[in-house]
Amino acid sequence: MESQLNTIHQSFDSRYSFWAREVLDEMPDCFTITDPSISGHPIVFASRGFLKMCGYRKEEVVGRNGRMFQGPMTCRRSVLEIREAVRFEKTLQISILNYRKDGRPFSMLFHMCPVFSKEDGTVIHFLSVHVPILKKAQQRRSWSSGVTFSEDGYGYGFSETVRGYCRRDVGDSGSIAELDSRSFAAVDSDDREMEMDDDGPYEAGELEKRKAISAVSNILSVLTHYSELTGRLVCSRKSCISSETGFPSSLNISLGRIKQSFVLTNPHLEDMPIVYASDAFLQLTGYDRHQVLGRNCRFLCGEYTDFAITNQIKESIEAARPCTVRILNYRKDGSSFWNLLHISPVRNATGKIAYYVGVQIEEEEECSKNMERNRLSPEQRHTSVVAVVKVSVRGSSMVAAASSSKSY
Repeated sequence: MESQLNTIHQSFDSRYSFWAREVLDEMPDCFTITDPSISGHPIVFASRGFLKMCGYRKEEVVGRNGRMFQGPMTCRRSVLEIREAVRFEKTLQISILNYRKDGRPFSMLFHMCPVFSKEDGTVIHFLSVHVPILKKAQQRRSWSSGVTFSEDGYGYGFSETVRGYCRRDVGDSGSIAELDSRSFAAVDSDDREMEMDDDGPYEAGELEKRKAISAVSNILSVLTHYSELTGRLVCSRKSCISSETGFPSSLNISLGRIKQSFVLTNPHLEDMPIVYASDAFLQLTGYDRHQVLGRNCRFLCGEYTDFAITNQIKESIEAARPCTVRILNYRKDGSSFWNLLHISPVRNATGKIAYYVGVQIEEEEECSKNMERNRLSPEQRHTSVVAVVKVSVRGSSMVAAASSSKSY
């Protein structure tokens, strides 16, 4: 649990620096920031305005998925729209019904947008702005469409409200403009203004939409500024990508469900760096995610590593064939462990090698002597992980192709 919390804090602090928290907390907006690279796509930052609006404490929200804000009348269709926006890494603005901690429902405009790494174009975070919809400024939503409502959804843990909007999916994105603090007076107004009648939620008006766009612009300006201070620049548009090697957030999310220790490396980048590391890999090696991504796997080698084995791995990669080895690796604290390592090429939907997956199993003496009857062998565990990774990569590349065909 402590390791997961450290990962969540590092997700934000290593990218924008600790000082960005203070600046963001002074802003009047209701918003959350989520990280699709962490298992469960959790909230890594929630603004004070958002916490006040929903009635939760920070500790109750950070680290959790946005499904916690869904309820019986949250529209399933809206949840699916949020999910699709996350998969295609697009901005979304949608009205949705969420629930406070005390169980009261309220209508809100959910605006979610991806935040990209300026270096390689990968989605680092999703920013979700939540604007409460006031009764006096709303129009009632039509309920004649036959839409069913369900708590059942597929969440990614976006910002609190954003997540609340999705209840199981991701939030939305933002854009431009300067924010008038008076436009957010609704956040501090009487809660009764945000309550809804029994006949359903409301649609957002132009006022709420302008507020959301303005807030997104201001928040992105802060994130961009503080990312410059850390040297890990972010931007709001995918056009700023410097290469075609970005790691899709939809793939991050699907890989996050795999509990085994593994990494993905990109053979198309210099020195074949790690572009994805599972939570189990971080637990096994003791490193934080930001200390792993962008590095070659040989950083796990040490004084007594047999470099004949590393040459064998290199030859297999050059020949584009899988290999399994037993190699001595080292954790962050300097302790060593025997790694039953399997490496295999992973091809995309067009048949081209997109990544190499490396699956690590720490050798245990008990398992070496006698494998329990109902336990999978190392070979079976290697094979199962590789199979799931391949399916995820192919599916993600098909999604990317579909997204490209829709753009113009």
